[in-house]
Amino acid sequence: MGIKRYKPTTSGRRFGSVSDFSEITKKTPEKSLLKPLKKTGGRNNSGKITTRHRGGGSKRKYRIIDFKRDKNDIPAVVASVEYDPNRSANIALLHYLDGEKRYILAPKGLEVGQRLLSGIKVDPQLGNAMPLENIPLGLEVHNIELKVGGGGKIVRSAGNAARIVAKEGTYAQIVLPSGEVRKVFHKCKATIGQVGNIDHMGCTIGKAGRNRWKGKRPHVRGVAMNPVAHPLGGGEGRSHGGRHPCSPTGVLAKGGKTRKRKALSNKFIVRKRKK
Repeated sequence: MGIKRYKPTTSGRRFGSVSDFSEITKKTPEKSLLKPLKKTGGRNNSGKITTRHRGGGSKRKYRIIDFKRDKNDIPAVVASVEYDPNRSANIALLHYLDGEKRYILAPKGLEVGQRLLSGIKVDPQLGNAMPLENIPLGLEVHNIELKVGGGGKIVRSAGNAARIVAKEGTYAQIVLPSGEVRKVFHKCKATIGQVGNIDHMGCTIGKAGRNRWKGKRPHVRGVAMNPVAHPLGGGEGRSHGGRHPCSPTGVLAKGGKTRKRKALSNKFIVRKRKK
């Protein structure tokens, strides 16, 4: 898909750009694969704001995606490629031979009418899902499982692809988009190909209103606030008070630990993404 730019009729149009949606073949989603998506406005069950800068936005319904690809050895035909407001990647509607319909992430180059298959011994062709042990070295894959039967967890956003570089014992070594080399159990499934909509990151918002359509509210810097509103507020000029970046309640923004179960995850990392 390419990027569409408009004539600068307004300030927002001047720098904004959108996808040309050339991959999209159908506008209305499959009703049987939709479910409601409720907004929280960043509030918890007590009505207190626990995540700032959220609220509003366009109404949307969730598309039920088949990340597991567990309909083994049943051929499917690609009926359409559709837009999904809940993710950066496009989705493809599959019609299985037994009559069932499912959505999957649409890989780059997927075409309507193409036949796809999932299973243990299938051809390593674009869009097919199979265990890592049966995928040849050097092939690009996405939607990779971390636990057998748990469904794809990593490499799912637009334009992303991982590459299988080695197989050692019961593990396959995969280079992730971040540059990290990780070991994944060889029975875990992955889908052949690169996730589509590769120009997604090249689009420019152009105006604040487009972020409001997404449900993102304004983000004000703490330095620009008054002392009563933020620990970094007040002072003459842009003074940060000689302290590190923090939230309005004083929680430090940088240097905090974010990873859970670190010891369990570290043993599968062959090379870190950061040097």
